[in-house]
Amino acid sequence: MEYLLFVAWLVLFAWIITKVKFFTRSGLSQPQLIIVFLLKVMAGIFYGWIGLYYGNLAQMVDTWSFHTNGIAEYRLLYNNPHEYFTNLFRNPYESGIYKFFANSDSYWNDLKGNVLVKILSVFDIFSFGYYYVNVIFYSFITLFGPIAVYRVMADVFPRKKMVILIAIFLIPSFLYWTSGIHKEGLIFTGLGLIVYGIYFGTKEKRFSIKRWLSILTGLLLILVLRNFLIVIIIPALLAWLLANRWPKYGLAIFCSLYLFFGILFFTARYINPRFDFPQAVVNKQQEFVKQRGKSSVPIEQLKPNAFSFLKNTPQAINLSTLRPFPKDVHHILSLAAAIEIDMLLLLFVLFLIWRTDDLHSKNLIYFCVFFSFSLLMAIGFSVNNLGAIVRYRSIIIPLLIIPMMVRINWSKLSQLFSSNIKNKNNITNS
Repeated sequence: MEYLLFVAWLVLFAWIITKVKFFTRSGLSQPQLIIVFLLKVMAGIFYGWIGLYYGNLAQMVDTWSFHTNGIAEYRLLYNNPHEYFTNLFRNPYESGIYKFFANSDSYWNDLKGNVLVKILSVFDIFSFGYYYVNVIFYSFITLFGPIAVYRVMADVFPRKKMVILIAIFLIPSFLYWTSGIHKEGLIFTGLGLIVYGIYFGTKEKRFSIKRWLSILTGLLLILVLRNFLIVIIIPALLAWLLANRWPKYGLAIFCSLYLFFGILFFTARYINPRFDFPQAVVNKQQEFVKQRGKSSVPIEQLKPNAFSFLKNTPQAINLSTLRPFPKDVHHILSLAAAIEIDMLLLLFVLFLIWRTDDLHSKNLIYFCVFFSFSLLMAIGFSVNNLGAIVRYRSIIIPLLIIPMMVRINWSKLSQLFSSNIKNKNNITNS
């Protein structure tokens, strides 16, 4: 039964994606759309298989826990419909609604898991509770995010469409973590919808209802699935909008606004104690330190003051952008992550040496860089588990890789490589 359902839904959705205008207007051909969809499905299946047979490996047990809870929620729909439609909005804690960044006794902390479980319960209506059939539904929904980013970047760099396609769909960690049944795929979908709505709304100088729905849907997904990202993305979006208003001063606007929000980060608690952002980061770090996972590494703990954050900045950069190192490899996933980060760093070196001067939509690139770097810093300051770090940072990899890959002079590199081969052959023949 499961196999028949899987094949039937797979064929149906492979056909649907060739008919959805949002996908077809990307400029990708029907075979290309089907291929990227199948890539996500295969990655989602592999993700589930790893979670099933290596449940404690690199925090992979969560996906099947979500699945089990989704089935329980699906049964609740038939046994107690009133509870099913209302439990998402119930706060079981006395002051849980006010604990926006808390890791326990918080409505917001529970909401991210509850929303994913609720979504899976809807999938279960059509999949009869089969995990790998749900992967197809999840792959379809989370395809909107990458396609949204592709449409934006293809509009900015129309001659680099193939490079953009590779940078989005063939980066292993991004494909893996955003295709498996977890929060990353939906979070990136939210991010993609926001970028898509603002870019084309600004370009066309018209924010239609569809554009606003795209932006608001993206913000809602981020709010409910990883609420601290709201605090990180708002400054980046505000700077982007202001820079679009005064494009000649784009970089100055981003730098000055981030300086302002950086000061506000450390001083907002004096306005209202609930806005103690440094303490929230410290609390988040302490929660991760207490977990002591297999890929956790020792770190110097933060204190809720500016000096401590400044002192720990090199550690944060090291954790979020350079690790895992080869010495951190303990299983196949950490090996893949270590190889990938080395390849991405090599790509960065190529960008520094052989980049072109052709740069379009600078303010979009500034948004990608400032938002991505601030997220990496937030991860580095609060997380000491390498498995979690690789998963959390996966959602911003395309925003960093695409601007690099499209500006690398690949033709010059190809010519240089070809000339080296010819020289070696001549030396060998002589």
